[in-house]
Order: sequence, then C-alpha cells, then structure tokens
Amino acid sequence: MKQAILYISHGSRLKKAQQEATAFLESCKADLAAPIQEVAFLELAVPNIEAGFTACVEKGATHIAAVPLLLLTAAHAKKDIPEEIAHLSERYPSVHVTYGRPIGVDQEVLKAVLGRIEETGRHAEHARIILVARGSSDPDVKRDVKEIAARLQTLAPVEEVIPCFMTACEPHYQEVLSRYKESDGKTTFIVPYLLFTGILMNQIERETETLQGTNPYIVLTKYLGFHPHVKKAFLQRVEETIFDFRGKD
Repeated sequence: MKQAILYISHGSRLKKAQQEATAFLESCKADLAAPIQEVAFLELAVPNIEAGFTACVEKGATHIAAVPLLLLTAAHAKKDIPEEIAHLSERYPSVHVTYGRPIGVDQEVLKAVLGRIEETGRHAEHARIILVARGSSDPDVKRDVKEIAARLQTLAPVEEVIPCFMTACEPHYQEVLSRYKESDGKTTFIVPYLLFTGILMNQIERETETLQGTNPYIVLTKYLGFHPHVKKAFLQRVEETIFDFRGKD
C-alpha cells in the first residue's frame, strides 16, 4: 500500500487567498506521514483536481484520500468535487479512493471563533456575536451555521450569537448589521466565518467601517482563516479519510 493525500481547496481569483490556502496545506503535510501529498484546486487556480489526482497516481499511489478544504457542506462538497473524483476513479480503477468530509460543525472551529474574538483585546462578557457566513441555497448550510451559533452561545460568555449570511439564505447580513447603527452600549463582535480573504471579506470590512462611524461598540474580528484550531479540525478530517481505507483493507 502506498498512501496519498489529495488536498482540494476551492481556489480564488485573488493571489493572496491562493497563497494562504497553499501555505496552509503545505504546513499540513508536515503533520501527516503519507508518502505522497498533493494540493489541487476546484476552480480558479492550478493545479486542478485532475492534475493533482494524476500526480498521485504517477508517484505510485495505491490509495488516495481526497479531502476538501471547506468550512461547510454544500454543492461543492456534495456534488462538484465527488463527481470529479468519481470520474477520475473510473480512469484508474486499481487505485482505492476515499473522499473526506468538510470541516463542518466542530468544537475546534468554535474555539477558533473565540480565538479571533480574544485577539481583538475586547472583553466578550455580555457582548453579542454576529456570525457572518457565506451562505448557500443548500439548507444544510443554514442548519449547520445555526448549530454553530447555538453551540457558541453555550461556550462563550456572551448574551447572544446571531447567525447571518452574505448570499442565498436569510437573514442577510446587511439586514442584521443595520439593527446596530446606533449603540445600545453592548460590544458587538462581527465574526466573518470565512476561510479566505477576498471580495466577501472586503464587503464586510466596508459595512463595518460604516457602522463604526455611528456605533463605537462595533468590533470586527479577523476572518476565521487558518487559525490553529481550524488546522486541528482539518487534520482530523484527513486522518478520518485515511482511516476509512484501513477499515476496508
């Protein structure tokens, strides 16, 4: 058996976002013992999934653990990536392939959110958190973000956690943020639930800057990104995917 790991990131038009993802995945390689480890992108960057998969095969992989670097489960995780992996598996039938899970609802990611809040230097006691996620037409995304918010509510010393979305589902983040144009004396943390910088993060920054003009208690945290707790959760997903092979062999 010669184990390979194929890390699959979403990809971005922004060079900085691509660099962040690549640097993160390269750092993961040092924590795992697989002899073959390749990075690929679903779209907007190279190498693509086919090139990454082929590189694993050409290096002698007999088993490939394909693991998506995604925060939440939606169309990319359920359809786009697995369909591409299935197509490649048909081309190389002698290679055993297991497909991993996105990070999803995970205690380590909750710790990462709290870590981003702590980094601001502002006290979280009796504050509120506005959790801003990308959003999707897939109902599982809204369900998972609501569960993450509910878990944060029990984990953090805050009064409330409000989930909202930038696209495709409600409540829309602009509608939620508009409620806090004026201060009620409560610190309000805006937490971008995003892996990468980019257009969406720029939008959140502009909206926050506008709010801070009238409400000094608005605090924007860094986007979730590749916090050490996010890395721990992702490595668990990789290890689960490799373990699936061992259970089958």
